[in-house]
Amino acid sequence: MDFTDSYESWADAHTFFGASLVPVLPDPDDPLGAQKAAWTDRLALGTPNGHLLHRNALFDSLAAGGKLHLLHVTHALEKISRDGVLYPSGGCLVGSIYCAPLTAAGSGFRPHNLGSYVLTREAPAFLAKIGRADHQPIPLVFELDLPSQAYQGLAGVDYLRLGSIHLAIYTHLEYLLSKGERHQLRETVVSRVKNSTAFLALAAAIAYRGAVVEPADFLRQLDATIPRLPILGYLFFEALSEYVMLHSMSPRTRRLAELGEFNNWLYKELLFAVPGMIGRFDLAKFHVPDLAVTLAKVDRTLDPVSAATYLTDRISHLVAARLFAPGQAPDRWRHTKWEFDGLAAQLGPLLGHLIHRELRTFGRSPDFYFYFDQVKALQAWNYWNHLDIPAPFNGTIPKGEIGINPAYPDLRYRVWRAEADEAGNLHPTEQLDLTVTPRLVDLRSTLMRTNQWAASPALA
Repeated sequence: MDFTDSYESWADAHTFFGASLVPVLPDPDDPLGAQKAAWTDRLALGTPNGHLLHRNALFDSLAAGGKLHLLHVTHALEKISRDGVLYPSGGCLVGSIYCAPLTAAGSGFRPHNLGSYVLTREAPAFLAKIGRADHQPIPLVFELDLPSQAYQGLAGVDYLRLGSIHLAIYTHLEYLLSKGERHQLRETVVSRVKNSTAFLALAAAIAYRGAVVEPADFLRQLDATIPRLPILGYLFFEALSEYVMLHSMSPRTRRLAELGEFNNWLYKELLFAVPGMIGRFDLAKFHVPDLAVTLAKVDRTLDPVSAATYLTDRISHLVAARLFAPGQAPDRWRHTKWEFDGLAAQLGPLLGHLIHRELRTFGRSPDFYFYFDQVKALQAWNYWNHLDIPAPFNGTIPKGEIGINPAYPDLRYRVWRAEADEAGNLHPTEQLDLTVTPRLVDLRSTLMRTNQWAASPALA
């Protein structure tokens, strides 16, 4: 796929944050235009922590220019050091070195609460799950020199908006599969959608026609549909993460807000409540059996009734905005002709997400899926380099996930191994001779995506 063909798609896959004198006005050509503008105001102005959507420590550090310090956690420093190469991985940051912000504190650095959770809670739990409790996650401190020409705006990639890109890349590469494989893949994803119309119709009715639905019924229907449409697990996770971070009023949340940080520990703890999540981090299986019980364990300042209503409205909106083709409002489901090409006209983003997921376990998928994601990374790197973005961030919500663009031509960095003191601050101890290389490592070999200790080119 030519970059000129994909540029607009990648621009649409990013959320542009920051204060603006231009008010958010509904797009008259978009049937969801007024709803999108209303959600922008509701999230930023109608929630206790909404101000962090446009002003936070992550954004302040990017806007300040100069040097940017980031934390990267690895479980394979010996392998990386021996090879002298650090590869990026796919995932929510597409093709970046996954990091969290660091703030100078005396002679060391204070990790963002996201980074401290990954280092002290999440990574050790994953290593224990795969039978490597004897291995400790190692913190690496990156120092990036942000060049003067670096993009001054705040453009974060939203992986939930990548459905159309996934479909376009598959269409471009599908002849790497046999005729039989292509037919089977198309039939599989069409069948998944066909057998999920009850939920899709429900979400469409809420989003487009304002249908009133009992939240408990909606969440039950969602839970039943996630196994057929795995992308719904991701939507549910992001919507619930958004809710708990925006609405929490706990002392810890308020304290972190004063530092310009969302409380990432809230949604991270949710992951530990989901059976089978530890050691695999598979959001396609994300579900919450009892919302009230789960929220009470995480944060008692959160109201489960309000949360259920919020999730019903928010997930319905996200289904319509992220999974349906722009400007399309699928209705009359009984009259749908269940053929791939026709379905793509209305549900192209949904088909793209399903294909992207299906390829992980489909036929000769391990090889095919790797190159599918490599093409996606190449397009992302092209877009970021065009805008001069050396450090892309996750734009679903600016929770602190930030990456290093490995293909940035003017990338200047240094990296150290670090150790934590009693307060949790990190102190660089040994400068490492590592090269960040623009080639994806297989996701099966990364810390959060594997159940086994496997050799790999180099583990990010």
